Amino acid sequence: MMKINVIWPFFCIIVPLAFGELKVGFYDSSCPKAESIVNKLVQNRFNRDKTITAALLRLHFHDCAVRGCDASILINSTKSNKAEKEADANDAVRGFDLIDEVKENLESACPLTVSCADIITLATRTAVALSGGPKYQVPTGRRDGLVSHSDDVTIPGPRAPVSIISRFFNRNLGLTTQEMVTLFGAHTVGVAHCNFFDDRLSSPDPTMDPALEAKLVKLCRDRDAFTPLDQNTSLLVDNDFYQQILAKKGVLQIDQQLALDKSTKGFVTDLASDEAKFQKSFANAMVKMGSVDVLVGSQGEIRKKCSVFNKRS
Repeated sequence: MMKINVIWPFFCIIVPLAFGELKVGFYDSSCPKAESIVNKLVQNRFNRDKTITAALLRLHFHDCAVRGCDASILINSTKSNKAEKEADANDAVRGFDLIDEVKENLESACPLTVSCADIITLATRTAVALSGGPKYQVPTGRRDGLVSHSDDVTIPGPRAPVSIISRFFNRNLGLTTQEMVTLFGAHTVGVAHCNFFDDRLSSPDPTMDPALEAKLVKLCRDRDAFTPLDQNTSLLVDNDFYQQILAKKGVLQIDQQLALDKSTKGFVTDLASDEAKFQKSFANAMVKMGSVDVLVGSQGEIRKKCSVFNKRS
């Protein structure tokens, strides 16, 4: 297997110590080793599988996009309830096993103290830094949700127009169009299976680079094949994704449209030309997304096991 050296640029992003009722260092007294346990286990997985960063970014987004960042995506379905995890939009979401591993270790260290919602947020933060992205603090103190229904999942697909995606980010996540474009930078480490973009290959797509189109046509003769969304630095969290879509090398329709739509093109151009700005903007947008509609205080619960609700007495 090819050895990959991950470059760590010196981007240490300062974020607010408190965000609503969340705060940086929430577990300093109740579970002092919480973040170090998360960091160690994510590092171990990353050493074996660099793609865990993309998995956690997607898991985190898909959790926050439905009922807020409450770990509802982790719940298993039962005979009487089809949970979010089983929704079509979550079909390719993964990373559940790592979250379970972290939770098991935290339960041994500090029983019923660290929420699954915080574990997702912290694990994603750590993975982003390991992949060359910004090193930033995240406020913690989230509680775990008590509801998880597949019918609540309304995340638009990759063929949706920019206007629909932008409206979803605003209404469901409270994020601006600029923050949406910034978070799409997570696609720099993402991949897509052919069925998510094969319609762009059936006839010449003038918005796709001809060389990329030819490459993908050949690749997708295998219906199970997949390709990086960033054709250049696919294992690094950097601003190369924006440079790629400006060069008509966006794989997904929505990615390419970000560079063409008048409401988003300016943001794409800015981020493509300034790595430091991307790193800072990405960290800030991740913190804001991770604070959407969180449960705090006595709301929700601290699950003993992330995939099932606690038993009610």
